[in-house]
Amino acid sequence: MAITVPNLIKERKFPFILTLSVLLLCFAFLIFTNTKSNPYLLFSTSTSTATSALQSSLPSAPPPRQNDGVAAATAVAVINADPNSPRIDWKLCKGTVAVDFIPCLDNFKAIKALKARRHMEHRERHCPDPNPRCLVPLPTGYRIPLPWPKSRDMVWYNNVPHPKLVEYKKDQNWVRKSGDYLVFPGGGTQFKDGVISYVEFIERTLPTVEWGRHIRVILDVGCGVASFGGYLLDKNVITMSFAPKDEHEAQIQFALERGIPATLSVIGTQKLTFPDNAYDLIHCARCRVHWDADGGKPLLELNRILRPGGFFVWSATPVYRDDERDQNIWKAMVALTKSMCWKVVARTVDSSGIGLVIYQKPVSPSCYEKRKNNNYAPLCDQKDGKNSSWYVPLSHCLSLLPVDSKGNLFSWPMPWPKRLSSKPPSLSTESGAEEMFYEDTKHWSDLVSDVYLNGLAINWSSVRNVMDMNAHYGGFAAALIDLPVWVMNVIPIDVPDTLSIIFDRGLIGIYHDWCESLNTYPRTYDLLHSSFLFRNLTQRCDVLDVIVEMDRILRPGGYIVVQDSMEIINKLSPILHSLHWSLTLYKDQFLIGKKGFWRPTIGETKS
Repeated sequence: MAITVPNLIKERKFPFILTLSVLLLCFAFLIFTNTKSNPYLLFSTSTSTATSALQSSLPSAPPPRQNDGVAAATAVAVINADPNSPRIDWKLCKGTVAVDFIPCLDNFKAIKALKARRHMEHRERHCPDPNPRCLVPLPTGYRIPLPWPKSRDMVWYNNVPHPKLVEYKKDQNWVRKSGDYLVFPGGGTQFKDGVISYVEFIERTLPTVEWGRHIRVILDVGCGVASFGGYLLDKNVITMSFAPKDEHEAQIQFALERGIPATLSVIGTQKLTFPDNAYDLIHCARCRVHWDADGGKPLLELNRILRPGGFFVWSATPVYRDDERDQNIWKAMVALTKSMCWKVVARTVDSSGIGLVIYQKPVSPSCYEKRKNNNYAPLCDQKDGKNSSWYVPLSHCLSLLPVDSKGNLFSWPMPWPKRLSSKPPSLSTESGAEEMFYEDTKHWSDLVSDVYLNGLAINWSSVRNVMDMNAHYGGFAAALIDLPVWVMNVIPIDVPDTLSIIFDRGLIGIYHDWCESLNTYPRTYDLLHSSFLFRNLTQRCDVLDVIVEMDRILRPGGYIVVQDSMEIINKLSPILHSLHWSLTLYKDQFLIGKKGFWRPTIGETKS
């Protein structure tokens, strides 16, 4: 029978022909529009063209690849190991601290050579050169951490098998061992009635605090096992808990294993790796810092990172004991805080006999101008670089209050949660800055919703501790705010400084150089996120060193998500395969790696 239109209709094949014709027309339309389309259609059909303009303006972000028309459901591809890839002879780290190895804090050769330790020099960073390329072994019996929120109160003992703190603090109820678990009852040196009672006591003492509304971002100095910060999470407060790696064995490791934000740091000879005017409140409960030492440098450093109008809560024996030693310390603090124009807004003792004092930083420079004795804490020179705190010595001067380009003093951020999406006080006043900020916020909201949560096959229920390795405005963290995760936002030292904006939004972060090791224990993060980090980084250091560090800080079962060019992805994939990670690729731009439990064994020469 002849193939004619009437015959096709008669044989009921017309619907098939019609459908085929429509598909061909759609295919032709896609080919035509693909060369003109917004490149961010690769990410999300709902992302604005303005966001595309934003990303293309960022110095660290190369232009995205063009959409190849592959549907989202088929865009994830497994990356198999290339048998022709170079062999990497991985070795395990050795030594007594191998399981908990932190290269820049465990450089015992450099520490031994130090001429002095009076100012905690031995607790500061001393990075080895070259970077070690060994892999940290797993503790015997290591298993996937308990999920949040269960992890706040108990963790597997074998994951952090350090009994010293259990014995040392047994009378203070910090932590105790119970069978296969370490249990955290919420006690502390100053928390005689428990941490919940202590948190409520602070707010009763100074109702202006308004946990989770007015006060959102806190620094807890000498945090112990971070129970203070852990329980404040229930009040929508995020706390950066920090302490040095010292004889209080593994306290920061305990905190991170619990799923509580924390970092290793010390107030020694160098500035903390935070921006100026960052924290709403700083807390110290018997944190063993001599605030008046060296002319008050430690307290002047707190003044630098405390927001104007912010509070310092000091709960220590000089506040409420009358012996000569404590009273001498108190008198020194009175003189120092007066010279800094800090005022006492509350001082009290609770029912258990524990006392605290709350200071407030000024919001106006008028007090600075009226001081009679400026020598104790002179004002810093204007030429001091703003937010310059990476390997920078502590200053013996009083930081100026922040002003914008028009000379106006910064205002306090909007109440939480409005501050997350409102214009940050420290945002540049240059034309277009505000528009760029809002476009970036929308871009990450769309991208996380359409790709990260639904397209990358990540089991988000297993994710608690997240690190954004190149955070920019903190848009990735902001987009995850409704998930039970927290994000450590990292601003690399070689990109524009936006960390103040991140703190203004009610988020936390640090500065870091990814050519060096991070101040954290191994196996402390569930997901590492990198968006266009590697292009500039590979010009400064070997990508292999960065991957070794990522492997060190990622937990077994954890994920990395690298958004980058195929050139970068092709460099990373063979190294990650050599570590026995499973890899998938989404739309030629998102590399997803999942770490397993593999570690090299003695005598193993090929990964």
